[in-house]
Amino acid sequence: MAESISSRPAVELAANLEKGLLDDRQYRVIKLPNQLEALLIHDADTDKASAAMDVNVGSFSDSADMPGIAHAVEHALFMGTKKYPGENEYASYLTKYGGSSNAYTAETSTNYYFEISASSTSNSPGTSANSSRSVLPVSKENSPLYGALDRFSHFFVNPLFDADTLDRELRAVDSENKKNLQSDNWRMLQLGRSMASKTHPYNRFATGNYDTLHDKPLARGVKIRDEFIGFYKRNYSANRMKLVLLGRESLDELEKWVCELFSDVEDQNLPQNRWDGIPIYEDKMLGSEVFVKPVMDKRSLELVFPYPDEDKLYASKPGHYISHLLGHEGPGSILAYIKAKGWANSLSSGAHGMCPGSALFYVTVNLTEEGLKSYREVVKVFFQYVALLKEGKPQEWIVDEMKKLNEVKFKYQQKAPARRTTSYLSAVMQQPFPRDQLLSAQILIREFNPQAIETGLTAIDPDNFMLTVVSKEYPGDWPLKEHWYGTEYKTAELPAEYREELRAIAAGKGGSKIAELHLPGKNEFVPQRLDVEKKEVLKPSTAPKLIRNDANVRTWWKKDDQFWVPKANIHLCLRNPITNVSPFTTLMTTFFKELVDDSLAEYTYDADLAGLSYGLGAPTVGLDVHIGGYNDKAAVLLEKVLISMRDLEVKDDRFAIIKERMTRNLRNFEWSEPFRQAGAYSRWLSQARGWTMFELLEELPSITAADVRAWYPQILRQMHIEMLVQGNLYKEDALQLTSLVEKTLNPRRLPPSQWQPKRAVVLPKGADYRWSRTLANPENINHCIDYILHVGLTSDREQRAKLLLLSQILDEPVFDTLRTKQQLGYVVGSHAVTYNTVQGFRVIIQSERDCEYLEGRIEAFLTDFEGTLANMAQDEFEKHRVGLINKRLEKLKNLEQEADRLWFHISGETFDFDLGTSCACFARPDVYHKY
Repeated sequence: MAESISSRPAVELAANLEKGLLDDRQYRVIKLPNQLEALLIHDADTDKASAAMDVNVGSFSDSADMPGIAHAVEHALFMGTKKYPGENEYASYLTKYGGSSNAYTAETSTNYYFEISASSTSNSPGTSANSSRSVLPVSKENSPLYGALDRFSHFFVNPLFDADTLDRELRAVDSENKKNLQSDNWRMLQLGRSMASKTHPYNRFATGNYDTLHDKPLARGVKIRDEFIGFYKRNYSANRMKLVLLGRESLDELEKWVCELFSDVEDQNLPQNRWDGIPIYEDKMLGSEVFVKPVMDKRSLELVFPYPDEDKLYASKPGHYISHLLGHEGPGSILAYIKAKGWANSLSSGAHGMCPGSALFYVTVNLTEEGLKSYREVVKVFFQYVALLKEGKPQEWIVDEMKKLNEVKFKYQQKAPARRTTSYLSAVMQQPFPRDQLLSAQILIREFNPQAIETGLTAIDPDNFMLTVVSKEYPGDWPLKEHWYGTEYKTAELPAEYREELRAIAAGKGGSKIAELHLPGKNEFVPQRLDVEKKEVLKPSTAPKLIRNDANVRTWWKKDDQFWVPKANIHLCLRNPITNVSPFTTLMTTFFKELVDDSLAEYTYDADLAGLSYGLGAPTVGLDVHIGGYNDKAAVLLEKVLISMRDLEVKDDRFAIIKERMTRNLRNFEWSEPFRQAGAYSRWLSQARGWTMFELLEELPSITAADVRAWYPQILRQMHIEMLVQGNLYKEDALQLTSLVEKTLNPRRLPPSQWQPKRAVVLPKGADYRWSRTLANPENINHCIDYILHVGLTSDREQRAKLLLLSQILDEPVFDTLRTKQQLGYVVGSHAVTYNTVQGFRVIIQSERDCEYLEGRIEAFLTDFEGTLANMAQDEFEKHRVGLINKRLEKLKNLEQEADRLWFHISGETFDFDLGTSCACFARPDVYHKY
């Protein structure tokens, strides 16, 4: 008898993967006899297991007469398999164990992933959520991961493509497309595709809709289900699949599961999809300018260059060198110059591999009003800088600096959530990297390749680009309409004399050179001190220590005792009640924040490149400052930020630019997606004090630069300082940083009686309130309902635990009933919510149906589910309870997560640092009663 494929051993491709200093996971790369590659990850301490499959087929494989089919097939695979035919079997199983799943379709790959509790039994509520001891693996029979993996594997063995569920998923795809019709990002993306060469798959409509996937194919006599099965069979092959599996189990055990469950995936030995030699844009589009009318009021300039495919140049990454210099924001950069001229607010650049064989290099500039008038001058400045790069040889010291920064980043890389890890690495496996470099090849620069840099720069040429201007004002006429989204636009050739001028500039012969443009200097923020004192810790602390508490300052400190990275987080709340007492003061505080950010942009760019960032926020209780990253120079950056706040020079020209930008941003809110608007209005309605965009817009025109100059010192004159210092810093460091803040700002004491508390509106029992608003955009066909049931105060731990458990139980049924079965819309979800001091349960739906109908569907569902909950089997209930406990006790993955958790409790003045462990084992009748 012939040996079955599943009984034959896998081939090991790599075992000793290059990994960072902090990475305690074990790795193994194997290839099954059917050529499916898998990366196995053993993480003894993980409380979440995960798997992801990346299939090397995406929207570029759509047939020309059925655009969107790759995306629709992605949807259809979730709807049942031969072994597990229930359309919500997979999602229901994951939810019971505190898990979730998702997928996305890109140009050349489709990525499926899930995450689930690593254990079917609860972690003890009495232990730390981040115990340092390793946890034991579980048997296959009791492993949530194995059960999920079994269901997941059949996506790629025998999906059903049931006709009824397929039709509903096509309507879900249609709803997803309609959700995006008024999104400028989607409209711009599709316009770029529609203008591409029809010989290149980039030209296609990737999302699809009901018309392209159902109505038109039916009219041609196509059998929809057969077409989907045919696409799947033609393109889904084991040799195109890359699997990543992460769990507590040993590598040997994980390998057994993969061999058992994935060996039956059919291998057709299909070639890699490549599009070598097919230009994305035809020559007639290069040298043209396109004018686009956006939905929102925005202004931007985009330059797009066809660019070499650099996938195989991962060791030198020449595109990174070019984008690093063109997109630099420090002194001597393009942005620094055009910002000083009053033409721009930001600039970004980068090469993007569209598919094997094709790439594009993008440069995007957000323009001011004056910049829109001078957009061609901005392009001249850009090519002046390009000429500067081409005149000199590629600089090895710049590459060496990039190398060092990337080495530090890789060496001290912290863990990411399990699902992000598996999804990302499965996509990375499609790249031509050595298998032992799967973790490092995307990050590390290993060699200096000046020839490749010069080849890349050759593509940044005046004869090899398309220019796009986005504005609601200019030129005023947009006679053309893009087919799929209806975007209004206009195309024209760049004037011949202007193109000649650009050629001369790019060749270094056009007019006088701009003296202000030059290469960046050496980065003074490159971290030098990376030492960490690591100690054995039986149980990491869950709370910071209060090391100073006097009339004007409260400082909290927590030394890193579990992540051991040379990083720190410094959080500051400068508490002052005047920042949010009226729309006027709220706007003045926002102006102050924006002007400080504006003044620091050049200085802080190097710090950001070196892994040290800052943030300035304006919450309702004062001002927030955050410094995060490598601790070596954190104090230097903090002092610079504080001095810039204290000594801010309010310049009339920058004030005018920021005021105009704030005005546009406030006006644009009403044109954002309905579900985003509904969420913002719900938060506003719950606040004891808050201001709508309309109240702020009414006040904004009257504010002057002189007002800000006179007013901002009042914010800093009197305050209470709340501070958290966390990470690789000692108590003495924390106290010194506290003194630095005090001495730099030197504020007067703010008595506790003047502190602004965080409060929320508590609804009376039996209240039934509705707040409605008509969308400003008449072209948006969607409605949105944000249905919130208030259930009490967040301080009630027992009630909070019951609410979270009920939310977990409801999560999958809400989605399955209201989205999958009733097809109310693409945006459908439910979860527990908190608004400062109150908590509740939320269902949000964005739909073509009106809100009255949606409210009826929600309430009918909740009424029906009462019986479901009452009759729920005890073992099913127990799985939900265990899943929730494990989710609440989930380990923090990195230093930043811990800092965010601590600061949440400090800034909210709850100081309930053990809230996450408070979900104990509540009896079923209690939860039913709460429902």
